[in-house]
Amino acid sequence: MTPSTSVGGGWARRRVRSIAMEPTAVRVPPRTWRDPLLIVLALGFGLFTLAVDAPWKRHGDLVAALDVLGGVVALVALWWRTRYPVTIAAATMPLGLFASSASGVGLVMLFTLAVHRPFRVTATIAALNLATGAVYFRLYPDEELAYGWLLVMLAVFLTAIVAWGMYVRARRQLVDSLRERAERAEAEQQLRAQQARDGERARIAREMHDVLAHRISLLSMHAGALEFRPDAPPREIAQAAGVIRRSAHEALEDLREVIGVLRSDAGESAEVDAASGAPARPQPTLGDLDALLAESRAAGMRVRAEVAVGAVPAGLGRTAYRVVQEGLTNARKHADGAPVDVRLHGAPGDGLTVEVDNPAPVGAAVGASARIPGAGSGLLGLRERAQLAGGRLEHGPTQDGGFRLRVWLPWPVEAT
Repeated sequence: MTPSTSVGGGWARRRVRSIAMEPTAVRVPPRTWRDPLLIVLALGFGLFTLAVDAPWKRHGDLVAALDVLGGVVALVALWWRTRYPVTIAAATMPLGLFASSASGVGLVMLFTLAVHRPFRVTATIAALNLATGAVYFRLYPDEELAYGWLLVMLAVFLTAIVAWGMYVRARRQLVDSLRERAERAEAEQQLRAQQARDGERARIAREMHDVLAHRISLLSMHAGALEFRPDAPPREIAQAAGVIRRSAHEALEDLREVIGVLRSDAGESAEVDAASGAPARPQPTLGDLDALLAESRAAGMRVRAEVAVGAVPAGLGRTAYRVVQEGLTNARKHADGAPVDVRLHGAPGDGLTVEVDNPAPVGAAVGASARIPGAGSGLLGLRERAQLAGGRLEHGPTQDGGFRLRVWLPWPVEAT
């Protein structure tokens, strides 16, 4: 299993991409307590302006009625301020020419624009509001304040409203940015955790296959020999049964060793068996290659070995041992009875090359070997192991119909 095929890993990647593609503009918030509060503030400011201006005293009841009607229309439109801020601001602006009660709505809409729209849009609406106020002050001059002072006061007031809205906008953008960063970090952490779990599952699969496939294939071959030779002498039957018993015992020991390694803390070596408390067996290296070849020969395989290397680093030796083990296991499964050639050569700086060849099986060997199943996961795990070591794996049929497994592994030069 690879991270790309896991459901959790796919979800985490999609979440990271979706967060990365989200725009940085301020989101339109849902309706909260702010909306009724702003409506009340706009109404209060409009009533205050209406009371101070007292249009019915200067221009009659008709102007006063129009002033109140304009304020009511502006207040109703204020309910959709966050959805259509530019449209509502532009539509309610002409009301400012005759309805002083709508002034509170104009200020709220200017604040809304500063929060939800770019500065150039807000500045344009603010300038139009200032122009509307200039016309209003010219149509309805104040008896106590000069026309110029009224314009200055209005400009300062509008500037303060815009500055307040821009501050709220910047603060919301900062909060949104921090929230997106937190969500992205959480999604990336989940992705890394899923990839780690997938890698751990792949490592478990490799270890289980490497440890058990070799033993189980030996058991299958010896059991098949007993099945096809029921009339064998009792001594041979007892000898084969002893081999089966020892192979089963070693398979259980290997399985317990793998479980102990998996249960150990990450980064610590499993020096003690997790189940029995006994010292765990060290991982096999090239120093154990002779025992592996002898075991295969004792099982009836014809193995020719050519080892042209000396001492190698422990990690390199473990990987090379697993390559030979997998090659012998595959030959036993699919070409039982055919001779197997094992070659190892290389040097520090040039790398270590491991080759396992076998010709095509002939005769009854094909039918006998067909009973040992194989899923192909061994070569897949071996390729992953080689890639983790920085090497490469090649395998496939030869010209004479046989099979060849070839792995190159880097062999660094030790510093002197």
